[in-house]
Amino acid sequence: MTPANFLAASLTEGAVIVRITEAQGSTPREAGATMIVSAHGSAGTIGGGQLEFHCIDLARALRDSGGPQQLIDIPLGPQMGQCCGGRVRVAMEPATAAHLEALREDEAKAAAERPQVLIFGAGHTGKALARSLALLPVAVTLIDDRPGQFGEVPATVACLQLDDPETALATARPGSAFVTLTHSHALDYRLTEAALLRGDAAYVGMIGSSTKRSRFEVSFRRRHPGSEALAGLTCPIGGSDVHDKRPEVIAALTSAELVRCLLGEKAGLAGRSATGRARPRNRHDAAA
Repeated sequence: MTPANFLAASLTEGAVIVRITEAQGSTPREAGATMIVSAHGSAGTIGGGQLEFHCIDLARALRDSGGPQQLIDIPLGPQMGQCCGGRVRVAMEPATAAHLEALREDEAKAAAERPQVLIFGAGHTGKALARSLALLPVAVTLIDDRPGQFGEVPATVACLQLDDPETALATARPGSAFVTLTHSHALDYRLTEAALLRGDAAYVGMIGSSTKRSRFEVSFRRRHPGSEALAGLTCPIGGSDVHDKRPEVIAALTSAELVRCLLGEKAGLAGRSATGRARPRNRHDAAA
């Protein structure tokens, strides 16, 4: 349940908004992190651990007393039972209908600004990747040209059955991620080439072996001599240090790559890895 939905359900019984307004040094969450606390539960998090438990207790005391807003300065040292060493300032205030409306607006804006991930291919690995990414703050679309392929996919994942999956590339926002793992090598090549030629992708990944990559590179260079777009290709996907090819494992490793590219400090640099360097040529040998 989102904080806004939780607050909507808790507003009549009384709830408290808990928000980090300032974070200095090493802290479990950043300024702006918000939690809603009611008499019987909470939604959202300001970092967990003793900091969160302490703030929940203070918020419930504020709720019971009906007091005004409080601003609390909390050092995260031995006294708090945390070793972060930083310091946070936390604001607490009784929740109102205005807070609910603001939360809904913030959540809608955040949802609209989530990085897009387009997964081409709703086979075992495509569905496993969609399930893994559904837990993360990204907008996931699973695309296949075959009907009846979208079972066991979370409701938050958009599913598109398209006769020509390449049409989905045209509507993706700049800075999107494209992962190609279809039932056809030829279709993988066509979609990956189109994604690379956009020139604005945060990530372009293709499942396969190093041999598959080499064949794709030969074809791409023949068709696009002088193009530097190949520097933005990740193939195989998922890294090089784990050789387990089960769909769920490849999905977990690829999800980590996508998080670094879409949400890391270097996010938004098209065709670059999360470290800002061109992607390495040979990575984990996924299923060809």
